[in-house]
Amino acid sequence: MKRRKFGLIGYPIAHSLSPALFKAGYDGKYPYELIESPDFEEAYQRFLDGYDGINVTAPFKELAFAKADILSDECKAIGATNLLIKTPEGVKAYNSDYLGVRKWLLEVAGLSAGEKNPSHSCGAGPSPCSQGGSTLFAADTRRPAKVLISGLGGAGKAASAAAESLGMEVIRMNRTVRDGNMRPLNDFRECFREADIIIYNIPTAIAQMNDLTDSDFCPGRPKIILEANYRNPSFDETFINRMKKANPEAEYVSGKKWLLYQAVTGYQIFTGENPDLGKMSAVL
Repeated sequence: MKRRKFGLIGYPIAHSLSPALFKAGYDGKYPYELIESPDFEEAYQRFLDGYDGINVTAPFKELAFAKADILSDECKAIGATNLLIKTPEGVKAYNSDYLGVRKWLLEVAGLSAGEKNPSHSCGAGPSPCSQGGSTLFAADTRRPAKVLISGLGGAGKAASAAAESLGMEVIRMNRTVRDGNMRPLNDFRECFREADIIIYNIPTAIAQMNDLTDSDFCPGRPKIILEANYRNPSFDETFINRMKKANPEAEYVSGKKWLLYQAVTGYQIFTGENPDLGKMSAVL
């Protein structure tokens, strides 16, 4: 029986943690190779000629989406893919950015995979939040979690779709306001204060972060920040310490967690198996 083979395409990819993370997960059990080329058509043809599945990173996610014969539901909603796998019916696209952040949101909200509305399990207070054992919602409310998505590029679109799929209330914020459902960066302080969860996808710090006061960290109420950019984070140690001093229940989560969950879901789709989490986590 032919041994399955997987890989990663993108350009450039040497700076990313993804290659080492993926290789740790496959750990020699399945061949995993890097296809680093500025020419997407060349890289895609190499996938067709010799691989069973590929992870896709920038700048090729939209181009890969257009190549797929079959689109998963999340890909249809987001308009991009970062994972292609050969099936008997053709090349199928998934979005593990979506699947990874959805897994993280389920963990944060203390939900099982089958639950759709966070207010059912968290609103009355008894459901524990896995981040520290507290609950995400006040005991006297039954509202869904409110999630601020800052930055609506590919990762932001994935996070927004994932939060919506769980019945969470989503606040969308972007540098360029493209429709009436988006908030401008000038509203960052107000939206930050309202949100239970902030998923920050903007690659750099914004001036409006300096406007936050201690009261905006909402003492007495859990507040969690997930930042996508793990290489050059915008929330520095000074900010995080100030936030936690103002609100000991607040938490900052590095984008490495999202990256790990994205890699795990990709491995599961490719192989139908679970990777060695210990070896993958050690890379981070």
